[in-house]
Amino acid sequence: MKLPELIPGRLIKRYKRFLADIELEDGSVVTAHCPNSGSMLGCNLPGSPVLLSLSPNPNRKLAYTWELLQVNGFWVGLNTMLPNRLAEEAILDGTITELQGYPNLRREVAYGSERSRIDILLEGDGRRCYVEVKNVTLVEGGLALFPDAVTTRGQKHLRELMEMVRNGDRGVLLFTVQRGDGNAVAPADRIDPAYGSLLREAITNGVEALAYQALVQPDQIRLTERLAVVLD
Repeated sequence: MKLPELIPGRLIKRYKRFLADIELEDGSVVTAHCPNSGSMLGCNLPGSPVLLSLSPNPNRKLAYTWELLQVNGFWVGLNTMLPNRLAEEAILDGTITELQGYPNLRREVAYGSERSRIDILLEGDGRRCYVEVKNVTLVEGGLALFPDAVTTRGQKHLRELMEMVRNGDRGVLLFTVQRGDGNAVAPADRIDPAYGSLLREAITNGVEALAYQALVQPDQIRLTERLAVVLD
């Protein structure tokens, strides 16, 4: 996925979840939209280098959007609107080999008894594969961890995927790691032990857990290689 030309700056602070004050290279300070509602644990250190996109829409309240942040020398993709697009691209171009063989791909399809919407539904020859995409930005000791805050919504998605498997379809949880220093993916049990427990239950009951790392650069983001999912 190609990115628009991005504008460098440094993070002053993130606040009210969706706002961040950024100092640009010329010393001016702008307030940017933060397209990430999570805690962004480990990704909000003041003084960190950041990259912003600039909207051409003159009527937009906040012209800038915070896209990338640098941590430990690696660019981190913060925009939670991108993982579904990254996953779709990687399925269509054959990068995610485990999700090939389905001629039809649909996004945001209603499913499940808890009235969720699946990120990606793959279909073909009477087969269905429900793919729930999760964005991973927290890394500790080389291990990419999800979630970075308690997520009842994420727990609901696991229950829905188990329901699809019981119905005879595939249910896949796809972790997209938007930074280069995560060598494997694991549940963040100290942050949300209930999610970790339910994830292990889901896998035991046939839900597949896949993880792919993204190459994150100032001009592009794309999924490149599979990572192990560690449950021990």
